[in-house]
Amino acid sequence: MSTTLSPEACREAAARLDEAERSRVPCGQLSLAHPGMTTDDAYAIQAAWMALKQQAGRTIKGHKIGLTSKAMQRAVRIDEPDFGVLLDDMFYRDGATIPAGRFLQLKVEAELAFILAKPLAGPDCTLFDVLDATAYVVPALEVLDARIQRVDPATGRTRTVLDTIADNAANAAIVLGGRPFKPDQLNVDMRRIGAIVSRNGEVEETGLAAGVLNHPGHGIAWLANRLHRHGVTLATGEVVLAGSFIRPIDVAQGDTIVADYGDFGSVACHFS
Repeated sequence: MSTTLSPEACREAAARLDEAERSRVPCGQLSLAHPGMTTDDAYAIQAAWMALKQQAGRTIKGHKIGLTSKAMQRAVRIDEPDFGVLLDDMFYRDGATIPAGRFLQLKVEAELAFILAKPLAGPDCTLFDVLDATAYVVPALEVLDARIQRVDPATGRTRTVLDTIADNAANAAIVLGGRPFKPDQLNVDMRRIGAIVSRNGEVEETGLAAGVLNHPGHGIAWLANRLHRHGVTLATGEVVLAGSFIRPIDVAQGDTIVADYGDFGSVACHFS
């Protein structure tokens, strides 16, 4: 790994993120404070923040994958997806009322969540390994947030993907819903599963799961292989968000989001 920041600097950056989340006041861009920051530095900060949360009593329940579309990767100038951690206090049930005041800069995405029946590890994980290890797949909504300033007020500089990675790949919450199905279920082509996502009754975005690396299972395989570098194995029972196949939708207090997955049911939440 190519890191430039000391463990102490990573812990200090993690503490800034933690304070921003608690105070609901975004912190300054970490990539601006550390101009030589690398992708590995960003993940080291993320890991330090997740360690802080675990020390406070949180437990890891899964992982998420982001930036899976080529268009998004080109937009932020990277050539691979990013990833983050799902903690126990991030999970909401279908139809949940979610307090908007818990977050700073809300957005929502639609994706598929894989629930693992057995461990999944790199370095040579394939789509077939993913399908074999998956107990169920279920429609989901991912709630995104930004604990880091999107635009620096002094310079007008936009945050970089390094800030987003350090910020737990923007993850804040997850809503599981729809109808669980098994990957080997007959007549299910996961690539063609689509979602129509509405905000307050108006359609905002639509998309197909093929937008995630041509098959959402490829995203899970990529993650298992990528985490191998950090000595991490995806564990039995973990929930893994495979990546969004719509653009993020801005959300505010009072909004209701419904993602219609057709034959695979729907998933919804309201922000109070």
